[in-house]
Amino acid sequence: MDKSSVIFGNRIDAKTLRKAAAQQKKFLKKFGDDRNTPYHLKAVDNDVLTPAFGAKVLVLTDEPSPALPEKAIIIGNIRMGFGHYRISMAMASAAHALGYTPLWLDLNSFPETTGTKIIAWQNRLYSMASRLSQKSRLFNKLVWDPLNTEGFKKLTYNAVDQKTSELMTPILHDLPRETPFIATHVWPSQAAIHAGFTHVVNAIPDNWAMALHLSEGARHTVQTPSTYQSYRMLKGFAGDKVLTPMAADDIAYTGQYIDDELVANIESDCKMRLERLSSHTSPQCLRFLLTIGGAGAQGDYFANLIQTLLPYIMEKRACLYLNIGDYENMWQFFKEKLPEIVPLSETHFNDWTATKAFAEKALRASSSEPESHGIHVFCHTDIFAAVYATNLLLRASDVLITKPSELAFYPVPKLMIQHVGGHECWGAIRAAELGDGTPECPNLAYAQTMLKTFIESPDLLQQMNMAIISNKKAGIYNGAYHAVELAAGTKESNYEWPGRQ
Repeated sequence: MDKSSVIFGNRIDAKTLRKAAAQQKKFLKKFGDDRNTPYHLKAVDNDVLTPAFGAKVLVLTDEPSPALPEKAIIIGNIRMGFGHYRISMAMASAAHALGYTPLWLDLNSFPETTGTKIIAWQNRLYSMASRLSQKSRLFNKLVWDPLNTEGFKKLTYNAVDQKTSELMTPILHDLPRETPFIATHVWPSQAAIHAGFTHVVNAIPDNWAMALHLSEGARHTVQTPSTYQSYRMLKGFAGDKVLTPMAADDIAYTGQYIDDELVANIESDCKMRLERLSSHTSPQCLRFLLTIGGAGAQGDYFANLIQTLLPYIMEKRACLYLNIGDYENMWQFFKEKLPEIVPLSETHFNDWTATKAFAEKALRASSSEPESHGIHVFCHTDIFAAVYATNLLLRASDVLITKPSELAFYPVPKLMIQHVGGHECWGAIRAAELGDGTPECPNLAYAQTMLKTFIESPDLLQQMNMAIISNKKAGIYNGAYHAVELAAGTKESNYEWPGRQ
């Protein structure tokens, strides 16, 4: 199914088409051609995803694929950093809440396939460039930021990408094509369309419109009104040239993609935060949550933020939850950079049961309990636990320290540190507009001052919590529910304000 020659009625030039064909040929030569290889999949339980929201993981099997569970919905994703996994967990959680069985399909988890080899190769390049962008201002200014803002924006980029994603379809060939399919990265969406799936939602992650995320044939969902306008008109996707717009049926504004357990508990979690902030007789430790993303960038920046918090941690005016994901080497890095953190820290490594118990107790812990002071470091070699630990800790946290990527949309007060890719900037803009996060901090000194201000003056965080409660009433955080409804065919309107009834 050719999706490169014409994109939403816009014809692609011959030079780009030759480039697309050449790249596909290069990948076939480099990684092999498995387009005629039969693959079979089965759904199995997962230690993290199944207890959390009933999700099962699709894995290879030698036998013909068994029937899918009743009311199944496929969550197509790739591991590229943690962001796409996190959005997938939100979709799976919402699907479970609406009565569906989520089936986790990571196109980057089948090393036998050409598709996984291509994704893994490109992921390594992306991660390397992300880290380099934090070490070299020149590389960031001349290469990385322009690529992430304007390079990926071009319609011609999508044309080339579509030829590549044709090679990711074989793993899907044994699955029923009418199964609802939500993709949280464009490649699974494109692959599903190429494979003939009929109910595909392409959940666009960012607040900066880029042709990179287009998957014609799918229903595109976006988290913000401004992104809807930009995608609908394909604004800037060919420089100043005015393009044929997307049709109304191709795109829907849903609201922000948030897990059911977070949305359902917004009022109670904000109430507890506000009570901690308003305590006058017994000063409370503010709980800061700092997460290390899958690309592993910004290590020195994080170390400086932790150093800023250290005097307050020693005075029991601040507590730090530090989730280093599946990067245990980051703990060694922090210990070498800041040896004084060791006696203040308690590690929670590779014990998912204990991590869940800690998060549950921290949610209700008083200021005198161990969960409310010191530094607590979390690390899990299991990728699902590494990502989902942040979700569990969010509810007990007063401030999330994050770059303005996928976590920029989550209903918790946020300190927005500097972006890694230029496309991330608009996530901070959205949070600042909604009042549930700060504008992006322009430099380290500004972020350090924000940390101190949060501790010394509670009014900023009080305002953010009140904004989160208001946003919940407006349905701002209901995007994952609506994406599920669109994939399942139970919701059709593009124009309904996102309020879950």
